[in-house]
Amino acid sequence: MLRPLDTKTILDSVAKTRRCVIIDEGWRSGSISAEIGMRIAEEAFFELDAPLRRVCSREAPIPYAAHLEDACLPQVSTIVAVARELVRPS
Repeated sequence: MLRPLDTKTILDSVAKTRRCVIIDEGWRSGSISAEIGMRIAEEAFFELDAPLRRVCSREAPIPYAAHLEDACLPQVSTIVAVARELVRPS
């Protein structure tokens, strides 16, 4: 768990951008991104103009080999693609 978590800054950012992509090198299940997402859902749901999105590591043990590690961890191309999905006009 990340403590202290600056929830106010996160919520201020959501209110300003009205969108949120959470990037986390941890797994989706039980991760800090899940906690942050839940806090946003509880405290700023009506500020959002798009669904919350997360980009996390694959739900597998992180391998030692660099090319396999890269395949498991969030990559810039994936992060950019998810962010673009949130700002595309419907």
